[in-house]
Amino acid sequence: MQIVDVILITIIGIIEGVTEWLPVSSTGHMMIFEHFFSDAFTEGFFTSDFKDMFEYLIQLGAIIAVICVFWKRVFPFSLEKREKTLKNGETVLKTAVISNPSVWKTWLKVLVACIPAVTALVVDKLFDKLGATEKIIVVGSMLVLYGVAFIVIEYVNKNKKPRVETVDEMSLLNAFLIGCFQVLAAVPGTSRSGVTIIGGLILGLSRTAAAEFTFFLAIPTMVGASGYKILKFVLNGGKITTPQISALILGMVIAFVVSLAVIKFLMDFVKKHDFRLFGWYRIALGALVIILCLAV
Repeated sequence: MQIVDVILITIIGIIEGVTEWLPVSSTGHMMIFEHFFSDAFTEGFFTSDFKDMFEYLIQLGAIIAVICVFWKRVFPFSLEKREKTLKNGETVLKTAVISNPSVWKTWLKVLVACIPAVTALVVDKLFDKLGATEKIIVVGSMLVLYGVAFIVIEYVNKNKKPRVETVDEMSLLNAFLIGCFQVLAAVPGTSRSGVTIIGGLILGLSRTAAAEFTFFLAIPTMVGASGYKILKFVLNGGKITTPQISALILGMVIAFVVSLAVIKFLMDFVKKHDFRLFGWYRIALGALVIILCLAV
């Protein structure tokens, strides 16, 4: 693995860790980076099949970060010491495994939200038929479209009080509808986190609840997407080398560390601010990408 590969992996890991959780589209940013800096990918190391799998597999580092930050909210069991009185009257401390019903309910909502995700495979196949420049124009267009959506929704909700303040208050219907919004993220440039947050805001969730639920929903969604890419890589006869394994580990570690900081930043941010800043960023980036593609 050359030094240029290490630098490239570091950049991709940072892009993944930052853009996976902010509502700006990680896939869109990856595709834009690839399109305009394709010469950075050295031949023989970043093969076409490996590159495709690599960008999805390092998401596992970002997922582990979510699990670490929200451990008590996503792991349904905990150990608790309780006093137990024996027959002889002696009191001893016993460690008991406690199950948290609230966490199980959250996972039920996540499961329900994942149901519509199977339809995303159809959209993914249609997108693959587009040319390289056409794909980037689509990415730029989606960045602009949902950037406008964020600004409009925040303006409409400006003086409205959320109907649902926390994830615990969410209904299964709300979870399913947010899952339907997530299907839209099959089009690169949309942003999985962005479109689920938009769906949550439209349904009356608070910004904090919408952001938290998109983190929880990301766990099975992204693990599934990574598994799909691994299966596709294997079925296509792909073989992975030792340097490529090292690249995957490095990419996941960087994505993990960056994700820890970004998740904490976003959860603090939404408590005091709305999402319009991300909307304006999306519009600016999307417009720039479209202009550059049309100018070439």
